[in-house]
Amino acid sequence: MARPARATRGPSTWFLFRSRRADRLASVTTFTQQIRGRGARSNRSGRYEAEAREAFDDGWTLDDEVVDTIRTTVSPEKAKVIITRNDSPDVGFNRSINPYRGCEHGCIYCYARPAHAYMGLSPGLDFESKLFFKPEAGRLLENELRNPRYTPEFIHIGGNTDPYQPQERALRVTRQVLEVLERFNHPFSIITKSALILRDLDVLASSAEKNQVRVAISITTLDRTLARSMEPRAATPERRLEAVKRLSEAGVPVVVMFAPCIPGLNDHEMEAVLERSAEAGAVGAGYVALRLPLEIKDLFQEWLASDHPDRAARVMSLVRQIRGGKDYDSQWGKRMKGEGPIAALMSRRFATARKRYGLDRPLAPLDLTQFRPPPKAGDQLALFG
Repeated sequence: MARPARATRGPSTWFLFRSRRADRLASVTTFTQQIRGRGARSNRSGRYEAEAREAFDDGWTLDDEVVDTIRTTVSPEKAKVIITRNDSPDVGFNRSINPYRGCEHGCIYCYARPAHAYMGLSPGLDFESKLFFKPEAGRLLENELRNPRYTPEFIHIGGNTDPYQPQERALRVTRQVLEVLERFNHPFSIITKSALILRDLDVLASSAEKNQVRVAISITTLDRTLARSMEPRAATPERRLEAVKRLSEAGVPVVVMFAPCIPGLNDHEMEAVLERSAEAGAVGAGYVALRLPLEIKDLFQEWLASDHPDRAARVMSLVRQIRGGKDYDSQWGKRMKGEGPIAALMSRRFATARKRYGLDRPLAPLDLTQFRPPPKAGDQLALFG
């Protein structure tokens, strides 16, 4: 038997709490206006929660205090290992490091949002404001790399959430990881949409000299207004292009990711983004079609209705056309690019633009042969070199 509903007062509305029914009621805490600097328009309960919240108008909304900001909290996470392994055929790496959980950039389309449900938190506003970091990342990584059974494969940094989100300025967790990898001569790649990566240009340039690093910069639009709406706390498009330029000038190979490509919203900018990226010095490019797994499909549609009501229906129609009539298809081989005529056109356009701007040249594999654990303090030196 379901527990009786109970009401409680919250800022700017009333919320009704009730247990989830068998039909997995899609409940939501809805705010009547955009929360300043945030991407999600609600804080939907995670899929593992026993209770859900629904907003309803009690007739007093205009007299309530308006919520226009949400404070970010950052909590330490105790991790036992730092290298994550996967066997996905759809990604180009099998080892990754994620210094953070959650991401303050607040990109509404972020495929990492559903992972916050495992923490008992919402993939909506909680994902952007209740963050976790791994303070022992550097030490854990060094311990794993010193294991006599460790065999090097290149490690991707930031495969889940951005390793250069705002709190990295003070916490420097990503910096710790890069320093360890550089000392061990361990190859790695890193993806970000933050210009903060330039802070670590010294480490990246040193690794680039040994052919042990590749950087991917995500640029989804050149339109500052769209970027501010879609990726509210990420670097502006121009700052990302500047990061491409400065990294390239320092000898660091940069690949630009046009990801996600959203039909009817930013797909028309594909060629322009690749052209500007090539001019800035990028050596390669990739793209991923918009993915809407689990809670993201509702969060994304809320955002469309709020920020782009004039095109919301068309965007979702096109998204479903590349997903076999559904909001999302998670099948291997289809989830990254989609299928059908619209997806095929997207792929042809990308391949043509990539070739036109010289971004289709094969990149040399990162060098694994130089990996060596450096001697620890107190280690006995070898008698013979």
